[in-house]
Formats: sequence, C-alpha cells, structure tokens
Amino acid sequence: MSDLTGKVALITGASRGQGEAEARLFVERGAKVVVADILDDDAQKLVADLGVNNAIAVHLDVSKPEEWKQALAAGIEAFGFIDILVNNAGTYIQGSITDTDVDGYRKVIEVNQIGVFLGMQNLAAHMAELGRGSIVNIVSVSSFAPLDLTAAYASTKSALLGMSKAAVGELGPKGIRVNMIHPGGVATEMGAPARVVPAAYDQAPLGRIGQPREIATVAAFLASDDASYCSGAEILVDGGWTVGTRNPWASEG
Repeated sequence: MSDLTGKVALITGASRGQGEAEARLFVERGAKVVVADILDDDAQKLVADLGVNNAIAVHLDVSKPEEWKQALAAGIEAFGFIDILVNNAGTYIQGSITDTDVDGYRKVIEVNQIGVFLGMQNLAAHMAELGRGSIVNIVSVSSFAPLDLTAAYASTKSALLGMSKAAVGELGPKGIRVNMIHPGGVATEMGAPARVVPAAYDQAPLGRIGQPREIATVAAFLASDDASYCSGAEILVDGGWTVGTRNPWASEG
C-alpha cells in the first residue's frame, strides 16, 4: 500500500467521481489534499467529510490562469507546499466530426488540454523550488484507441499524452516526475452515463466496467515514493479493453 504521509496533493475535478475517489484515498493514505473544482458545494461537502485538517476546497476553473494561481496560493497557505498534482478534471462531448459544434470542441480543448498545461506550468515552478514533485495526468485509452463519435475528446487526450511526454524530459532534472494513467470505462457520471449499456463491457477481458477507486489506487502509487524511479510511465487501467475482446463464439473445451 503506497504511503502518502507528509505529502500534499492538489487534485482537479476532485468533488465527485474519479477525483473524489482520489481525494478520499489520498487522505486515507496520509496526504493533505486541495480539493479543486468548479462545483463549490460538492467540494465543501467532501472536505467536511474528509476533515478540515486534512483538506481544503478551492474554486478552480482549470481553463483560467488566474484561478490556478489562486488555488496554488491557497494550498501553500493551508499546508505549506504542494508536491503532488493530479490533473483529473475533464469534460466530454459526443458527436461526429461533421456534426460537432466548434464552440463545444473549443470548450473540450480548454478543459482537457489547456487546463492540464496550466496546471503543470503553475505547479512545476513551485515543485522546482521544492526540488521534488509528482505530476499524475489522467489521460485515457481514447488517446490511442478512440471510439466512434469521440473526435473532440480523443484529440484532446492525444494532445495531453504528447504534452505529458514532453514534460518528462523538461521537468525530470528539477526532481519532478510526470506519469500518465489511461483509464478505460469507469463508473462515473462522465465515464458511464445512462446512455452506456453495462453489457458493452461484457466482452472485455475482465468482463466489467472499472470503479473510480481502481484508478485512484494507481494514482496513489505514482504519486508516492514507491514510484520514485517512474517518470514517463503510461499505465493502462482498462480491464484489458484495448488488448482485445473475448471471442463469444470460442469454446472453452
């Protein structure tokens, strides 16, 4: 079990779903957490549950540079430093290339791509002063194996993957590790909305959808000193989805 005692994490999109699972697990493992989100009420409720000595809530629209500066300042004021960043916040729209509205596409870019850029930009400068840091970027299997009607989402995740890899060499000499998680389908409001039929996962090797805590445990490992020699790692957490589906006609005999 990865120990996060003495560490401070800023997690974006942390008030619910996958981000909430990460925030809860990080506190459980000993970290202090900056719960960063645009959903202020949900963030405050989560902090009350985690304990005010363990977490603070900050309003953060990841696409706005000034709000990143404010979130960083609030975290440092509360806990003295931030040495973990989990870029978890994301958004999703579904539609064909011909039908996707350009304004909607730009919004996905603002959150999924520019939001992560701003996070790394702001936190890396602070982490460089500390001489240490771990950045965990939540990418997606869509970055290399997109489904139909996901051009906007998949393209931003592909850009995030390239940006993350570029950051590995740049930030490594400063003591900052950058690693990537590729979730598959996860049972969250965004990852598995009502339109997704659970049976769609039946033919995946593990035969089920993923749970938010299963992503959080990998994030905790990458954030911890157990992963001290891991930088540039890409970890699939998709139940084997991208390796291949099971053959429903194959005989086990």
